[in-house]
Amino acid sequence: KASYENVAKKWIPELRHYAPGVPVILVGTKLDLRDDKQFFLDHPGTVPITTAQGEELKKLIGAAAYIECSSKTQQNVKVVFDAAIKVVLQPPKQKRRKKRKAQKACSIL
Repeated sequence: KASYENVAKKWIPELRHYAPGVPVILVGTKLDLRDDKQFFLDHPGTVPITTAQGEELKKLIGAAAYIECSSKTQQNVKVVFDAAIKVVLQPPKQKRRKKRKAQKACSIL
């Protein structure tokens, strides 16, 4: 939970300060623990971050993607790296500008 809260409070502001414009992928790790009943018995009061919470944080910080993975089971690890490659290789999205009406001009030669 502390890591989750530090993303928006600490890490993203630091990243935006030292590396403005760099795309961000939010990665939820230790996905295998979500289904590990013994872990929660051994660590009472611990509550896993839900996918919905991860997606909400992704929107809050403006991340390009939110991916959950487990290095222990290798679930979605390749997906994380594929997403990072895709984000780097994609050109940044251009903001749409309002088209100005063509101005009529008079030229004297």
